[in-house]
Amino acid sequence: MLHTPAAYSNIPLITLQVIASPVADAVASGPTAALLVVGAGYLEGWLGLPAALMREAGMVLIPYVTFVASRPAVPVNAVNAIIGINAAWTAASSPLLVSGWVTPTLLGIAFVLAQAFAVGAIQYLCLQHASSAAVA
Repeated sequence: MLHTPAAYSNIPLITLQVIASPVADAVASGPTAALLVVGAGYLEGWLGLPAALMREAGMVLIPYVTFVASRPAVPVNAVNAIIGINAAWTAASSPLLVSGWVTPTLLGIAFVLAQAFAVGAIQYLCLQHASSAAVA
């Protein structure tokens, strides 16, 4: 389903930002899932991360992207769950690097930190817009 500006003309701004948060996240998560699932074997040598870990992380994203993409609007409870999962994903990324469970290359460290930053940044920006719209 295509979302056009006219389709949202009667929806309050705060609602639009609640819709935009998971959509923006899913837009970033879709290509990441494809890269991790399809390219895990190839990326393993470059990143020093186990192919199984990358493939499973990508597989976790597929149902999420499908869920968000299949709805014209995401329920508030689902948005809250997405926020919590994104926070956990971001928080777990750095400890993974120092846990000893993986031995990433410098490029692997950059990859993990970049995706953690991207997930956290998307969430932060969407929450900032939503909270400023709620105050206005």
